[in-house]
Amino acid sequence: MPSADVVVGDDGLSRCAWGANDPEYRRYHDEEWGTPQHDPVRLYEKVCLEGFQAGLSWITILRRRPAFREVFHGFDVDQVAAMTEADVERLITDARIIRHRGKIEAAIQNARATLALDVPLDELLWSFAPPPRDTAPRSFAEVPATTPESAAMSKELRRLGFRFVGPTTMYALMQAAGMVDDHVSGCFRAMMPRDSSAEPVATVA
Repeated sequence: MPSADVVVGDDGLSRCAWGANDPEYRRYHDEEWGTPQHDPVRLYEKVCLEGFQAGLSWITILRRRPAFREVFHGFDVDQVAAMTEADVERLITDARIIRHRGKIEAAIQNARATLALDVPLDELLWSFAPPPRDTAPRSFAEVPATTPESAAMSKELRRLGFRFVGPTTMYALMQAAGMVDDHVSGCFRAMMPRDSSAEPVATVA
């Protein structure tokens, strides 16, 4: 039986309750969250945006994502790595994004750390993906905040110079990038066979 954490939308589809009402959340839930992502640009973006989300709601970040993409050069790693203190000072005054010096500096540092990797970013991140679930979680109460895998990913990224990559943030990354499937039982996306193609970025504001 579907859990109480599933809502039927006006289109007749059952969704995780968090993604059922707000149009931005619905699109993100349907097209991105839990979809395997291997594109290095989109993965670097997710690392950064999950860091910006720390202490905030995800919808706050999602609604600002177009501005984040603009000010961080489409999350092109080379261009972000070349950003300077003057760029940081400028972005702190930009009300379209999250004006947090530490998080802005972390995005730049994470680009530099990405460039210094010995392996591609997707290979590094996906090396921590757990085995696929056998069954969907019955409710949000069964979805963890951290796992041994997210803790290990966090520890390794920190060792490599990444910032704002705590275990909880990294588990959120795993969910967002499809390394885990936490769509709850009854959601039309739960346990859906998916390929590893990138999300349709052009359709996501």
